[in-house]
Amino acid sequence: MDKAENHEAVSIYYLDPEDRDALLLEQKECVLNWCTQDEWPMGVIHSYIYRNGKIWITAGAHRHRVSALRRNPKTSVVITSKGTSMGAGKSITIKGRCEIHEDKAIKDWFYPELAQALRGTAEEVAAFEKMLDSPLRIVLEITPEKWITYDGAKMRDHTQGTLDPARLAKPLESDAVRLQKEKAKRNLPND
Repeated sequence: MDKAENHEAVSIYYLDPEDRDALLLEQKECVLNWCTQDEWPMGVIHSYIYRNGKIWITAGAHRHRVSALRRNPKTSVVITSKGTSMGAGKSITIKGRCEIHEDKAIKDWFYPELAQALRGTAEEVAAFEKMLDSPLRIVLEITPEKWITYDGAKMRDHTQGTLDPARLAKPLESDAVRLQKEKAKRNLPND
């Protein structure tokens, strides 16, 4: 098997779909990103659940991020495998759009789902669900438009020459075009 020698081209190490879904379901925290009114990128850690192909989060309606997402629903969500049974080295970045919900039907569905995902006992679930049920709380629904994933185990195995080349993805534009332009600009040899 081939050994990786170009450690800059990492788009070929995508997460397999089953690993992506497993990570989305097992991890319970993400970083939600948005832009402020004066265009500063910001991010904050949130608990989340992944259901029906979407990321679901809750926050207080008075939070700056909610105002920002009402103004501009473009967002990104970053999830890492650190702290999961998958170990470190896997990540997902979602580029998507946020829809803000205040209706009771969505809250009635979402709060029990989130509470069960985050708490262990029936008593803890009930207490957390009750705490969430506030008139100031809203639900954020993020619909993915683009996925950027990375599997560090694939890179490690490729570097060691033990990865089946069939498990590599086609390089994305960042590695197929921009990397080569950057190398040319610096008088470095192209691969």
